Parts: sequence; structure tokens; C-alpha cells
Amino acid sequence: MRRAGWARHDYADRMADTPSGGYLPPSPPVPGAPPGGPGAPGMPRRRFRWRRALVLAGVILLIAVGAIFIIFTIGASIGTEALLVGTAAAILPVPVLVACFLWLDRYEPEPLKYLIFCFAWGAFVSTSISLLVNETAANWFDDQGLPAGLTAVLVAPFIEELTKTLGPILLLIFRRREWSGITDGLVYCGLSAIGFAMVENILYLGGLGYASGVEQYGPATGAQQVIAIFIGRILLFGFAHPLFTSLAGIGLGIAARSADRRVRFFAPVAGLLLAMMLHGAWNLLPTLAEATGEVLISVVGIVGVMVPIFFGMVGFAVWLRAWEGRLTERVLPDYVRAGWLTPPEVAALSSLGRRHAARVWAQRVGGEAGLRAMRGYQFAATRLALLRDGATRGLDRRPADRERTAREERELLDSISLYRSYFVGRDPQTPVGVWDGQRYHLRFPDGSRRAVEAPEEPVVPIPVVLAPPQPPPPPAYPAGYGPYGWHGQHPPAHWPPGHR
Repeated sequence: MRRAGWARHDYADRMADTPSGGYLPPSPPVPGAPPGGPGAPGMPRRRFRWRRALVLAGVILLIAVGAIFIIFTIGASIGTEALLVGTAAAILPVPVLVACFLWLDRYEPEPLKYLIFCFAWGAFVSTSISLLVNETAANWFDDQGLPAGLTAVLVAPFIEELTKTLGPILLLIFRRREWSGITDGLVYCGLSAIGFAMVENILYLGGLGYASGVEQYGPATGAQQVIAIFIGRILLFGFAHPLFTSLAGIGLGIAARSADRRVRFFAPVAGLLLAMMLHGAWNLLPTLAEATGEVLISVVGIVGVMVPIFFGMVGFAVWLRAWEGRLTERVLPDYVRAGWLTPPEVAALSSLGRRHAARVWAQRVGGEAGLRAMRGYQFAATRLALLRDGATRGLDRRPADRERTAREERELLDSISLYRSYFVGRDPQTPVGVWDGQRYHLRFPDGSRRAVEAPEEPVVPIPVVLAPPQPPPPPAYPAGYGPYGWHGQHPPAHWPPGHR
């Protein structure tokens, strides 16, 4: 149902190319854009909460205890010198791997504290629990007269993937609004796996590499073995742990953006099971090769199965980042209709290249303040798209959640308006246009003013000013809901005073 006189296929409709998919709840109404003012209120500060502080203190304490335990255990096992050598070698690939996952999350970077939490959880909590369980299982297999290699196939994949994923699961439960989709699942679970792999590599590089080499032939042999293990375990197969846990991250990301309780339960379970199975298959290959004496089993399994899966996951992650990056094109046209945004602004958010071009332009016309404002504008606009997409999907079931979403939406819109004031209308090389929600109103060099229809492909960037609208009162619906397609009345097409 649409308001009388509304164009069925207007310019904003053409901008949003969203696949129909399944049924989605009615699109919530967009607040009417306020008249231009001197400034917008800032984001309110969160009140201090004892419960939140206690949970944070408990998490920090748990990670600290895990760190002390794992460092003491490895140090007592391989010695202090081997621990230092293994740590130095294991840390080398960490910045590269972390940068790869952060590259996936450039559209809407996650808070640094959550990234550190996932990395620390994998490095200290997951490794501590896995070490205890694996050693207990190995001792039990030995007492039963069974091969110790069964631990690597039947126990390690399950406990390691479960504990690595548990940190991101806790983050999903207690901070679900920070999850924007599958990309966040890949990033959070990937960082947890990188932390786990770093500590595990300390044990291999320092213990099996340096300590055993020094014990047999001296420091030179120890250094040679460290280099050999570094090449084989890190340079060639350093992707293993992040690859396994990324499958669980996909399940968590799907659950984060679904309102269906069945999907929210079964998607993480399915992802975790796939991660365990792939990890188990990875550990099974060298176990079979050692038991049968056929090295070809391991080579064929890695080259023919694991490597294609890895490159397939990389291709999927790159495609997914581009698809989630175009969320602004699918969602923000609602705000174009309501007069909050202009077509060029939405187009300038659709790719990293266009975002970079917009920042360069903002710095040229507004200096460093304009550059900072454009960065803040892009982040706020992306958060706005994610917020509205979640409301459209029906993620906010409780009235309190809908009210919170409506409040955050208004705060983001106010922030966007404030950021825009730093760079819009400051470019002396381009005439200022006014966007009224349907067309541009331009002043030409001869002094005439004419309405111009929006082009099929918006010009990016263009210094467009929003016409001050006069919206009617919102419909009498609960916060965040309304009749499908209601976006407020279009503002009258006129030239705002002060623009010559």
C-alpha cells in the first residue's frame, strides 16, 4: 500500500536493486527530515552499569588466567629460551593474517575492543582448554593401548573448533547489534583462530623446532629446524586454522541477521560441525600417511581438496564483501525519498573506490575537517543502512528494541546532517544543487533556476543541498513500523534562502 499520488517506480526505486527473496516484514517508516539548522545533537553517552562492568571484569580475568596458564605450561615444557624463540617466530605472520581479515571489514569496521577480545580468547582461553582436553584424551588413549594419533583426529578438531568459536558466540549473544552479517562472523572467528594458531605455533616452533634441535646438535640445528617448521607450517599452511573456524563464522553471521529462531539455532550448529569435519579431515591426512607409509595420501588430500577449499573460501569472502558493501544501495534509497539523503551520496557509498574519491573531494573543499567529517559520514551512513536492514528483517521483536532502533536511527540521521555541513556547498568549481527528494533544482550561469531530473547514474560527488521539508505528523504506528512504502511527504520544490 502506498500513499496516493506516489510514483511506483521513482528514481530511488531504480537505485535500489534488491532481490525479492522470501517474505520480509513491512518496511519501517523513515523519519521526516528536519529543516536545516546550525547543528545536530551529539550521540548520547552510555550510563555506567555495574552488571556490564562485572561481566567485563570477569572476561578480562578469564583471559588473564588463560594467558598465565598457557605461558607457564609451555615454558615449563620447552624451556624459557625455546619459549622466547618460538614466540618471536610465531608472531611474525600475525600482522599479515590480521590485516587480511581487517581488509574484509573496511566498510563498517568493528570496534577494536571486540577484535582484541576475539584474538585474546583464541590465544589464551581456547588454547588452555584445548590443551587440557587433548592431553587428557591422549593419556586415556595410551592407557587403553590405542594410538596417540587418534587424539588429533577424534578429539582435537572438536574441542579446538568449539572453544575457538565460543568467544564469537558470546559476543553474538551479548552484543548482537554489533554484528552486521557474515563478514563480521568471518572477521571475529578468523581473529580467534589466528590467536589460537599463534600460540600453537609457539609450541611447534619452540618445542619441536628449537628445543629438540638444541638438545640433539646445538643452537645452529635448532635454528635450522625453526626455519624449516616456519616454512612448512606457517608459510605454506598458515591458513588452516582460520579456514576451519571461518566456516563456523559463516553460520554465526547468518544467525545474526535472521529473525527466524530455527535459522538462528541451526546455522551456527551447521557451521561449527563443518568446521570440525574439515579440521578432522586435515588432521587425518598426515595420520593416514604416517600409518600407511604413503606420503602421497597427504599430498593429494592437501593439494586436491584443502587448497581448492581455501581458494573457494577466499573468493566467497571477496564476493561477500562487495555484496554487503552494496547494502547502502539497497537500503538507503528510502532516505532519498524522505529527503534525508541525495542520490549522489548513496552512489558514493557503494564501493571502496567511490568512498575514497569522496574523501579526497571532501579534503579538497573542506580541509582536514572535511576529510574527518566525510569519514564519520560514511561510517554513520553504513551503520544507518545496517540498522534499517535489521528493522526490515524483523530483528527487533520487543517494543524496547524497536524504540531503541528508532532512537539510534534518529541519532545517526542527526549525525549525518552535522557531518554534511563540513563539506556540502563548499566547492567553488561546481554550482550548488538542491535535492527535494525527486529532482534537482539548479542555478545556471545565466541566473535561471530550473528543475532537472536525476540521471540514471548519479554524478559522484556533487555538492547537493537538501531542501528543508515540511513533513506531516508520522502515522499512528508503533515505533519502527508502519504501512509498507510510507516514507513521509515530499518537501516542496523551492530554492532555499541563502543559496545564490
